[in-house]
Amino acid sequence: MEYTYKTQNTCSTEIKFDIDENGVIRDVIFIGGCNGNLKAVAKLVEGCSVDEIDEKLSGITCGRRPTSCADQLAKAVKKAYNSIQR
Repeated sequence: MEYTYKTQNTCSTEIKFDIDENGVIRDVIFIGGCNGNLKAVAKLVEGCSVDEIDEKLSGITCGRRPTSCADQLAKAVKKAYNSIQR
């Protein structure tokens, strides 16, 4: 299932990804933000589960912001997974 998440308080404005019924994430694309860094994050989480992404990325901040693009990805995959589990 393709999922789009509108980020909050980050340079990226949106995250798009595919999530399957087992919570495995593929094809992550960040819209906006630090292009090189976010391409790297996308490659690093390719094939990871929601739990793995949550464990590694939740709570990461960027500068004085209380969140980051990586933290927003963790929030996005949790929200997407919860929506398909209903």
